[in-house]
Amino acid sequence: MEWLWIVAILLMLIGIAGVVLPVLPGTPLLFAGMLLGAWLDDFSKVGVIAVVVLGVLALLAWAIDFLAGILGTKLVGASGYAMAGAGIGGVVGLFGGIPGLILGPVIGAAAGELYARKDAQQAAKAGVAAGLGFVIAMAAKLGITVAMVGVFLFAYFV
Repeated sequence: MEWLWIVAILLMLIGIAGVVLPVLPGTPLLFAGMLLGAWLDDFSKVGVIAVVVLGVLALLAWAIDFLAGILGTKLVGASGYAMAGAGIGGVVGLFGGIPGLILGPVIGAAAGELYARKDAQQAAKAGVAAGLGFVIAMAAKLGITVAMVGVFLFAYFV
């Protein structure tokens, strides 16, 4: 069973790294490690309520990841095509590694806005907004990760 603790800790560490390395699914891996750790102690230290809180935080971080570019474009008054382009660009960007994850929503939003309004300046504004959405999402995910680690450690040691 001790080797399973090593797996749980490795999952947590890789999950934390994945929050800043877009290629890895950070919060799902972090949650998987925490769930494994809770299960190893039969949920006696990290109870079901703590695991549910951790799961909700992980889902929130995942949702922020996908919605950030879309909401960023909406804030600058971009068209629905730009928001759809940011979403599609984010999904397509998954296959392009780190550059694809960063540039996918930006290019998608700009392309969608250019298609909708034929205005290069507004398209650039939509692309920048999608990029800022990505940066804000990264900051939010880091905050959620810190909260998840805090909840797990509090539940385990207190």
